[in-house]
Amino acid sequence: MKLKTRWRGAATVAAAVALVGAGIATANAGTTDKGAVPARTNTIKDPTGGRTGLPGLVNAANAFLATLSDVQKAEVLLEFTEENATAWSNLPCAGTCRPGIELGSLTDEQLAAADSVLKAAAGTGNGTGFDQLKDIVAADEILATDSTGGGTPPSSSSPSSSSSSSSSDASAAPSTSTSSSSEASVAPAPSGATGGPPGGGGGMTLTYGSGYYYLAFLGKPSVDGTWQLDFGGHHLATHLTYTKGRAVSASPFFIGVEPITYTDDSGATVEAMKAQKTAMAALTTSLTAKQLATATLDQSFGDVLVGPGEDGQFPETKVGIAVKSLTPKQKKLVLAAIRPWVANADDATTQQLLKIYEKELDQTFVALSGGTALDTHGDYVRIDGPSVWVEFICQTGVVYSDQIHYHTVYRDHTRDYGGEFDF
Repeated sequence: MKLKTRWRGAATVAAAVALVGAGIATANAGTTDKGAVPARTNTIKDPTGGRTGLPGLVNAANAFLATLSDVQKAEVLLEFTEENATAWSNLPCAGTCRPGIELGSLTDEQLAAADSVLKAAAGTGNGTGFDQLKDIVAADEILATDSTGGGTPPSSSSPSSSSSSSSSDASAAPSTSTSSSSEASVAPAPSGATGGPPGGGGGMTLTYGSGYYYLAFLGKPSVDGTWQLDFGGHHLATHLTYTKGRAVSASPFFIGVEPITYTDDSGATVEAMKAQKTAMAALTTSLTAKQLATATLDQSFGDVLVGPGEDGQFPETKVGIAVKSLTPKQKKLVLAAIRPWVANADDATTQQLLKIYEKELDQTFVALSGGTALDTHGDYVRIDGPSVWVEFICQTGVVYSDQIHYHTVYRDHTRDYGGEFDF
């Protein structure tokens, strides 16, 4: 097993740019050359063109594309096929298990334009949406410089630890392309992933840090066509699908984190997944002994069930306690527990999806295994409805072995990838 981290000399960090928010350092863009000189070098003051919603996102996407060379555009603009859409992972396997352009290869101007795309696409909530994306990426930056540490994680201003995910192997690899045009193409062929999951030996090259996150558009961004925005890296896989002028899906959405808390450059403590953990624990700890007896499963879990490479593999039978049997207050807690995952999408789409899930609450089930506090290895909870599917599990930390870290996934039985594919 090989460990690969992006070089960080003092001069590089000092000259680095902020990625999805302040305080997240990426490698000096000048260290990597991706094709010809970018097509545009003028700073774009408002990439959205003053628009909100999908029109603003499309404007931001086009502004980002305008900063790229033709070779770079070919990495970003890909065909919206099942093979490309499902080629994602939560593992630290860089571009070998996910499509898109590596953020660490971009110039300062290109990174700023990519940042504007993510701001336009994601939710505006505190601790969710865009705010949470930057916190997850920052946590991985902390992991980027140490593969064997343990104990208390350091501050993000002085990173000294790294981690790997214990989830399933990466899903279907991207297909091959030789195109260098700016039109939608097929994802480039993967390279370098030759082993199993981290920690299990083999030849997988592990890549940590904010430079190893990837942005792709599956289909050409437009206000009336069908396309998908993909953004991901270690512990993160975001898929937002648009068709006929509106967002129709915010799933699959995998999000995990290690360390679960860290100190940022300002000295503040950051708990990147506090929204998910707090809301889910509020639900599980509200259950009475009798309700727990019904909700608790007679099996243990090591990871989420419907993670990467498991599209459509939902259990045939819903198990646990029926939400319709809960009190009105507990029903509100179920909806509140779903919200932080759905809120990775823009605010309007979040509300639209939550209305659907609220109408389906009486056909939804909650199941758990382990403890209700969600603070111990193996603690697991699941929300399974006609549409919504959310899983949350605690795992022993890989680097910080005296602590836990989280793996979670949000899916929709009928809307994953915009419902474009049959699984």
